[in-house]
Order: sequence, then C-alpha cells, then structure tokens
Amino acid sequence: MGITRKILTGGAAVLCTGMAYVVWDISRRRKSHTHTYRSLFDQYVSYRVFSLVGRHMRNKLERDCENVAAVQEEVLLQRLKEHADTEYGRTYRFAEITSREDYRTSHPLTRYEHYRDYVDRMIAGEEMVLTAFKPIVFGTTSGTSGKYSIIPMGQQQRINFFLQGVTVALSCMFEGFPESDNLQKDLKIFHMPHFRKSAAGIPIGPNSSSPANSQAMLNLYSTPKPGFDIMSEREALYVHLLFALKDRDLGLIEANFSFRVHTALVMMEACWEQLVTDIENGRIDPNLNIPNNTRAELDKLLKPDPARAKELREEFQEGFEGIMRRVWPYLCVVLATDTGSFDLYRQKLQSHYCKGVPMYSPIYGATEGLVGVNIWPNHEERHYVLCPRSMVMELIPVDSSDQDQPHTLWLEQAQLGGVYELVITNAGGLFRYRFGDVVKVVGFYNKCPVIQFMYRQGQMLNVRGEKTSEDMFYQALKLVKETWADTGVHVVDYCCAESVLVQEGQAEPRPHYVVILELQDGGRGQDEHYAQQLEDMLRKTAYMYDRCRTQGSIGPLVVHLMPEGCFSEYRQHLLSNTMAGSNQLKVPRVMRRKGDVDFMMDKLKE
Repeated sequence: MGITRKILTGGAAVLCTGMAYVVWDISRRRKSHTHTYRSLFDQYVSYRVFSLVGRHMRNKLERDCENVAAVQEEVLLQRLKEHADTEYGRTYRFAEITSREDYRTSHPLTRYEHYRDYVDRMIAGEEMVLTAFKPIVFGTTSGTSGKYSIIPMGQQQRINFFLQGVTVALSCMFEGFPESDNLQKDLKIFHMPHFRKSAAGIPIGPNSSSPANSQAMLNLYSTPKPGFDIMSEREALYVHLLFALKDRDLGLIEANFSFRVHTALVMMEACWEQLVTDIENGRIDPNLNIPNNTRAELDKLLKPDPARAKELREEFQEGFEGIMRRVWPYLCVVLATDTGSFDLYRQKLQSHYCKGVPMYSPIYGATEGLVGVNIWPNHEERHYVLCPRSMVMELIPVDSSDQDQPHTLWLEQAQLGGVYELVITNAGGLFRYRFGDVVKVVGFYNKCPVIQFMYRQGQMLNVRGEKTSEDMFYQALKLVKETWADTGVHVVDYCCAESVLVQEGQAEPRPHYVVILELQDGGRGQDEHYAQQLEDMLRKTAYMYDRCRTQGSIGPLVVHLMPEGCFSEYRQHLLSNTMAGSNQLKVPRVMRRKGDVDFMMDKLKE
C-alpha cells in the first residue's frame, strides 16, 4: 500500500505540475477575447500538436531530401504493390515492375483522357478498377483542353497532405513568425462548397480546403460555426468579415489563394459602414439572404459592441491604405498561395491593404495532391522544396513538352536553372501523369530540387478558382459569332483580362472578366448587349464559371468594344516590349501584364 500511495502521490504531483504549466503557458500568450474556455484549450492543444508533429515531419523531409532516389523508388514500389490487383494494375503488370527504370519503360506518359473511362466506372460504383481503395471524394479540376477532370482521392492521401504539407508549413510559420504561435483566432476565408454524389454516394466536387473537410479546426477560426453553414458565398464572406472585425486581437488571415483575401478586403471597403453598424447594434444586416435559424444563432453570438464600432469607424474614415494593420494591430501574417497568376493579387495587397503585414505562400498543391512546401516563410521569393514521399515525380525539359512521349528525368537528374514540365505518380491512381504545371529549378535542398512555379500549360481565366480555359472562352465566343452571321458583324480580334489588372473605379466590385473586343462593322456603344450574349454562352460552356456566377462570387463579364485598328497597334506594342519576333508573335488571349491592359484601356479613351 505504501508503494501504491507513493506512486499515486507522485502521479498526482506530476499531473498538477503539468496542468499548472499549461495554465501558465496559456496565460502568457496573446489571446482573442472571443475565445470560449473550450475553444481556447482546443487551439492551445492543436498548436502544440502541430508544432511537435511538424518538427518531426520537417526532420523526416530533410532525411528524405538526402536520399531522393531511394525514397522515390520506395514510394513508387509501395504504390504499385497497393494497386497491383486492380484492373489497371493487372493491365500494366504492376506486379512485375521492380524499379523506376522498369516503370518508365513499361508505362506510358498519360493525360486525363487516359483515365476518363476508369474514373467514370468508379463514379458509377465499380471497385478495384483504378485504385484498391474506395475514394472519399472525387475532386473536380479543369484541364488545359477545357474539359473538366475528376480525380479520385483516398483517406490516406488527405492524411499525407496534412502531415507532409500542412504541419510542416505550420512549423515553419511558427519558426519564421514566432508571434504567430499564440492563441489569437484566424480569419479563414472559405465557405461550404456544393457537391453532387456518385452512384456509390461519394461526393464529387472541389477538393480544396473547406468547412466540410476542416470540422476539427473550426474552433480556431474567428467565424462561429453557424457561419460556415451559409451556402451563399457573398453572405458567407460578409459574416467572415463581420466576426473578424469584431476581434481586435485577430492573429492570422488565411485563404487558399491570395485573390480570395483581396476580394474579401474589396468587400470590406465597399461595405464597411454596414459592417460597423452591425457590430455597433449586435445584429446582422437584415437584407442579407441568411437562413433564419442561422441568423438567430449568429445574432446571439454577435453582441452589441459600440466601442469597437467607434474604433473601426475612425480607422475606415482615414482610408484603406494599410487598413489591415490598423484594424488588427496584432495581425501576424497572411497565409495564401500567391504564385503564378495569383502574384498579381499579392502585389495589390502588399501595396495597399496589407502594407506592413507579411505574406506567406506555404504549400504548392493541386487536386492531384501535395507537390511541395515552402520552408522559407520570410523569403520574398516563393520557392518550394518538392516532397519526395508525397508523389513520384519525373521532369520533362520544357523544350520537349510538345512531344507525346518525351524522355523524362528523375528528380536527382534535375539541372539548376532547368525549366521542366512536372510528371507525377500520385497516391490516387494517376500514373506518369502530365498535369500541366511548368516549374523552374532554382536550387537544391540537400539533394532534392527546390522549384519556382512558372505557369500552367495553356492560358486560363481564374478569378475564383473556376479555371476557365482559353478553349472554353473561345467556344463561347464562336457560338455567339454564329448568331451574328446575318448581321454583317465580324470579330477582328479579342483578348481577355482579369479585373484585378484593370485600374480602380470599375462599376462591378466583384472579380470578373474583362473582354477586349474589336469588331468589323460592329456598332460602338453596344458593349452591354454583346456582353450579355457572351455571358449567357459562357455560362453554358464553362460549368464552374456558371456555378460561381450563380453563387454571386464572380460578377458579370464586361465587354469593351475597341476602336478600329486597335489590335494592329497592340501587336506593334508587343513587338516593342517583348522578345517576340514578327514571325512568331501571337496576341495573348489572356493578358497577364498590367502594362498591356493599360495600353488597351488608354486606346479605349481615345
């Protein structure tokens, strides 16, 4: 009994000491006043676990990057063994493959059409067709051909993405921005997506981060849980902003992409007076289309706060340059992917709304899975170390990308400064898959390539993650042209831009497409008429664009009818301002340079 008593006494002492440490540790950290005791404890435990697991996974990544070739072969053989008894595995004799070289020799490079029939059968409910596991979701994406791809994803893929990607990035964030390791809430800008169901009851829809797959994390966010039940994106975004503005101690702002942060702040600027009124009165704008039960729950949580409303009103009346730091003085960092075309939004944010607030682009991922992690959060350049345990990767020198079956390189064969099309073998049934990303090798982490994302093969419009390809837009325009056949109107030339590139002061505050169109014998002054025709047709040819328009997250496209000869002058402008020669010059269908858009807008004013 004496020994038992000593053990119990000692255990109780250790437990009390541990609890006292936790209480002390919580008390010394900056906290959001909107926390409940439960949500405060949840965030504390979550951050401690993320930090511990993240450091472990970071160390594992470092070891893997020392042995890239061996790790890649190990991962490949594991995946081939897992799927060897599927119909696909038997067709390509996975059981007989014993090395990467065997694999490269025996399996062709593929694109999505190679898998379409297999995936269609999986959606219809067949099993052991392409993957040995039953998918938890069929993730939808868009290919450069204009056809939507549907990618199966298993539970282990989601776990691996979180462990190898998210926890490593959070560990790097805590290290790079120590003030982020506190107990302040996070404005997470996302909303509940729309899914349809397969014959087997499996969701089909976006596979990106959403409330649907982040239930365990919702206590960390400034938006109360009922706010994530709002299906309309405009109303959901308003509620996100409302509860974030109420929290003066907000620590993070997070979104999948930087354009979503930009869109949120544009809305904040447009709606600040109503937002402040709602905070002052403790009641959500009655004109918003929010279900009554959800509205009642949110109103109960809002509570009148005249002091915070007064503080916000004074800051907003001073203007919106650097507004984030002024309304959230303890904001640590903005987390959002801002590479490629999203860099435009990063520049706008950093030069206006987000002055003085660091931005961190943590993960390079896709519907197909985790590709790389940015372990340098303080660097201005967005570089990612490829994750050798996430996917088996091959590299096609970009000069060979137009070939159907070009020779590929392994990761350890990459050359510094080389530009490559990425080829992946993922955990979800895609083998030697060409998914369209082009990257540049800018260095090595141990022996693993560090890359910079360059571009997607094929241009596309993408203001809300809808990925409207050049081909989709052209098919819509071609159908509209057919309706003009008897009018004598002909298209001379056209190009498009995302509204973020156009000068401020546009009538439509939501992100939208700007179409620059030159017509022969087309009446000037009918911009709105042609815009409506093109809008209607595009909504028929581009499913995700139509979905975003229905949700109200994208504004209607705007058409500018240009003066005669405008595109001839534009070609001369391109010849003078690019390296292109006259024999190879093509008018870009999607303009990415602000100087080009400004050139066109100036011509419109003449």
